[in-house]
Amino acid sequence: MNKKLLSFIFYFIAIAFCNLAYSQQQKAVQPLTEILQALEKKHHVIFSFETKIIEGISIKPLSKDLSIQQVLAQLNRTTDFNFKMLSDRFIAITPKETDKSQSEIQQLEEVVITNYLTKGISKTNNGTIKADTKAFDILPGLIEPDVLQIVQNLPGIMSVDERISNINVRGGTNDQNLILYEGIRMYQSGHFFGLISAFNPHLSENITVSKNGTSAKYGNAVSSTIAIKNGDKLDNNISAGIGGNMLSVDAFAKIPLSKKTELQLSARRSYTDILVSETYDAYFERIFKDSELNAASQMNTLLAQDERFLFYDFNIKFLYDIDRTSKLRINVMNISNNLNFDQIFTTVDNNFQETKSDLDQMSYGASVTYIKQLHNDTKLSAQIYSSIYDLDAQNNNITQNQLFTQENKVEDFGLRLDVSNTISKDLKFNGGYQFNEVGVTNFEHVTNPNYTSLVKEIIRTHALFGEIEWYSSSRDTYIRLGSRVSYFGKLSEFLIEPRVTLNYKFLDYFRLEAIGELKSQSITQIIDLQQDFFGIEKRRWQLANGKDVPLIKSEQTSLGLSYNQNNLLISVEGYYKGVHHITARSQGFQNQFQFINDIGHYTVKGVDFLIHKRFSDFSTWLSYTYSKNDYNFNEINNSNSFPNSIDLRHAANASLTYNRNNFKIGIGLNWHSGRPFTAPLDMQDNTITTIAYNAPNSSRLSDYFRTDMSAIYKFQASKGIQAEIGASIWNIFNQTNIINRYYTLNTEGDITQIDNRSLKLTPNLSFRLNF
Repeated sequence: MNKKLLSFIFYFIAIAFCNLAYSQQQKAVQPLTEILQALEKKHHVIFSFETKIIEGISIKPLSKDLSIQQVLAQLNRTTDFNFKMLSDRFIAITPKETDKSQSEIQQLEEVVITNYLTKGISKTNNGTIKADTKAFDILPGLIEPDVLQIVQNLPGIMSVDERISNINVRGGTNDQNLILYEGIRMYQSGHFFGLISAFNPHLSENITVSKNGTSAKYGNAVSSTIAIKNGDKLDNNISAGIGGNMLSVDAFAKIPLSKKTELQLSARRSYTDILVSETYDAYFERIFKDSELNAASQMNTLLAQDERFLFYDFNIKFLYDIDRTSKLRINVMNISNNLNFDQIFTTVDNNFQETKSDLDQMSYGASVTYIKQLHNDTKLSAQIYSSIYDLDAQNNNITQNQLFTQENKVEDFGLRLDVSNTISKDLKFNGGYQFNEVGVTNFEHVTNPNYTSLVKEIIRTHALFGEIEWYSSSRDTYIRLGSRVSYFGKLSEFLIEPRVTLNYKFLDYFRLEAIGELKSQSITQIIDLQQDFFGIEKRRWQLANGKDVPLIKSEQTSLGLSYNQNNLLISVEGYYKGVHHITARSQGFQNQFQFINDIGHYTVKGVDFLIHKRFSDFSTWLSYTYSKNDYNFNEINNSNSFPNSIDLRHAANASLTYNRNNFKIGIGLNWHSGRPFTAPLDMQDNTITTIAYNAPNSSRLSDYFRTDMSAIYKFQASKGIQAEIGASIWNIFNQTNIINRYYTLNTEGDITQIDNRSLKLTPNLSFRLNF
């Protein structure tokens, strides 16, 4: 067995042994979470609360002879929380210092499934999945609460090429997801060109994921919505942390400036331009091995190579509680990837050639939000934001005396006004107005011969939205009905997009969920040429123009049933999604349709299944998704349907985690069926100039299989300082997985098969100090 693999396995076992020796103690108190779980089972009630507010809190065990009313009275006396009966079954838990009217406005959104996969992940009555990174337990392969890695563990969400920036939700492409960070729409979500989340995991506290039935206040994306927020309440205490892993170092701090103001800071920077680790080598090979930057060295003799790669991000959030009824929040952030890549090699005619390449990817964002509580049942909020994304590439080819420059830039300005009115404890109204102006610039310049192209387009969108949320008196039935009305100025197109969510509890432990929505999208990513931006970030954003890039529209419905009792969760959900007016250029074809543009649609039919069981200190789950995702274009393939390029017919995940005191460990297995690809015809002339292909996407790659492992151990470094050490292995058995296959012609006219391989065995270590 590989020595490195053995050493890591020994490391995990050693940590486990030390922890078990450390944890042999009798407890005079019991975690509040365990007490609540026992009460839910005994009295057939459900506690609704934010997971993080009770995380780490322990109290003396309660007497077993108390009624539920006596239990709540005792908990109200002995804890810092209010326990309020909303109905015969539902009990709301809120901090005592929380303003009463705020609690009323938020009470309709209740958690119906806690510990959905692991602690810190829950499901609410409106169908959204929420992840609280502060209460987060552990997921296999993760040693940090990486926002977009967490999301990929949910059934129906994955990335066909392992890039977190290419998340596919129920068969949708990554550019069809709406990713919001503090209300700012993000057009870049990854570092290392997609392998690492661009959002600092130690300041981002709350993640909300909607796979279907998105709130009417969100628009301009036909797949999922992922909203990320930092902490939004004043802590009145200084807290900070510093740490690092085998790629980067980071720090964050929460600093009270006064009783009414607080500053939140976070920063992260890679040291890959100074020090190279085994983790960096694995990531670099994954991204650059089959890129255009490496193509020249494959055809010639490489003499020297020098790459300088770094990424960084920082975020500043200012919190100001003006008074008891009004708040101001200001957020500023920046994300950057930078690559300098130089090569010197000898060409076939024994000449020396040097190439210099630069690739910069940058995002800037800012938002200002004002919230006003008019009285106990009405809240107003206003937000303005700006989001700028800029991707630049420059390649200086000395041999051909040619300079090639490319740029793709998105400038997004937004304004939104929201009003929420709690009509009663069972009925709530949300509504508002949103304006967006989005401009996209695409620039290309080539010397020798001289060629310049500059195209800039702008779309202004106005939208009105409204929805009502209603509970039955028994609180067994929840309904959300809403609609979004949008007008796209440049396209002169007017759309009405209804949304509906129904959640019904029956027989105490069963829930039925029915969800549906219509959505649209005016901005999408396309690929002009596969070698654009060196084939690393070859997708570029482009606005709909009503002609060859139409406005995308979608419809989606789902029906789910779940059983939740005795720490056992079983859920199954069937869904249908149809996405219309997509372009062939947005699908990244690498077959006979690579240079053809056409308008079409894709439809996805699937089933998500999850079984999750918690017992003692262990948690285990199995998820499985079956889906069928097919294209249909107006002209391509004679208008006959064929498999989507990201159609993964079967996908499964099995995981086991263990959490005791300060030690956490998890192992997970990931499998899915092979991705479709188009193979060449068996018989071809050796002097061909183009490749003749079989039917599109009629072949499939071999199945994908990967095993991940991670462990985290926390300990008290000194008074007031908590330390944390973590270790993980991605692809622990070093499985060779092919995630994409395409074909090219070499200089001799022969067909060359190109296989894009997944990450090899990739270790990572982290160490943190929290103050």
